[in-house]
Amino acid sequence: MDESPDSQERLSTAQAAARLGISEAGVRKRVQRGQIPYERDETGRLWVYLDASVTEGRKSRDRDGRSRESSASTLLLDELRAHNRTLAEQLEAERRSNGENRRIIAALTQRIPAIEAPVETPQGPPEASTAATEQPGRIEPPASVEGPQEGTERVPWWRMFGT
Repeated sequence: MDESPDSQERLSTAQAAARLGISEAGVRKRVQRGQIPYERDETGRLWVYLDASVTEGRKSRDRDGRSRESSASTLLLDELRAHNRTLAEQLEAERRSNGENRRIIAALTQRIPAIEAPVETPQGPPEASTAATEQPGRIEPPASVEGPQEGTERVPWWRMFGT
């Protein structure tokens, strides 16, 4: 960069970073690598020389780069917002479903006392409610006989196969 000093601007690292669209550390690293002309004053402060025409071109490129980044950020934000709306709709649907389930459970638990419990007799199994046996058109199953029947012995199941 052996250009005349008239075409170059003397800038601090912060100013150069702003012009180039990079961080101050990036400017220092370029100075360290010899990519940017520089000088240090008597206090040790770093001054960078940048060509005005080069920085103007970079400004417009940086501006375009920022607009590309912002459009990508905008697209990402739009996508995240749409996903967030979808999740909110799903959550609301689940809440409605849960409310309906609670309503059904409440209605069923209110009916539990209305259902008669079977009456136990001291001789045998609980008898069914009389309302259940008095239904018109219902055929009752034959009464079961408990215990072994007369004249028959109980045979183990494996003896039934002839062994």
